[in-house]
Amino acid sequence: MSATYADQQVIEIESVPPQPSTWEEAYLRFETPQQEVRKFQKRLVTLGATKWSRDAQVVELFCGRGNGLRALHNLGFDHVEGIDISPCLASRYRGPGRIMVADCRELPLPDASRDALIVQGGLHHLPSLPEDLEQTLAEAVRVLRPDAHFVAVEPHLTPFLSCVHFVCEQRAARWLSRKVDALATMIENERTTYDRWLQQGELVLATLHKFFDPEVQTVAWGKLNFVGRPKKR
Repeated sequence: MSATYADQQVIEIESVPPQPSTWEEAYLRFETPQQEVRKFQKRLVTLGATKWSRDAQVVELFCGRGNGLRALHNLGFDHVEGIDISPCLASRYRGPGRIMVADCRELPLPDASRDALIVQGGLHHLPSLPEDLEQTLAEAVRVLRPDAHFVAVEPHLTPFLSCVHFVCEQRAARWLSRKVDALATMIENERTTYDRWLQQGELVLATLHKFFDPEVQTVAWGKLNFVGRPKKR
């Protein structure tokens, strides 16, 4: 997720993963796997995933250590896959389905082969806007079937998120809370891409609308929640 994007390749997870980067180490301690699964499961229910066919072929992009796949499995989905650029995070996955290590801007999947693609906090890691975002969304449209779903949950600048940023800047808060310290560390180690994403919220929305017809679009508690279907080709 936080690694440098490189030319497209699928890496075997069985190879020895590198040690976690500073960002990855902070991500791993921000929430326990159990906490992350519960969060993702609740979020997917809220966004309507339980209305999908349980036979749907679902892929989570920027899937990290794969707790989104575990959440999907808990909701009854058996055909689940994940894609992430970090061998370190992918190697930690223990659960149903599989994770491929690859660049989400060039998906190693056939055309019109999947029923849903989900992103839970990955698009804002892309290094350039709108180029990398457009490339990623174009790839999503390519691999989705015509009546498929695309789900994205990403940070969005709101008063609540500004308060969170303020807390993260307080040394005492970081000392008192491991969770605050982990979040602050993640922000510090992706400051450029994170700030650029938050400053271009309207561009992000316009780009999503360029590729998808929205069914759900809400902004609350510092998050943009988006569910759409591919534009008619």
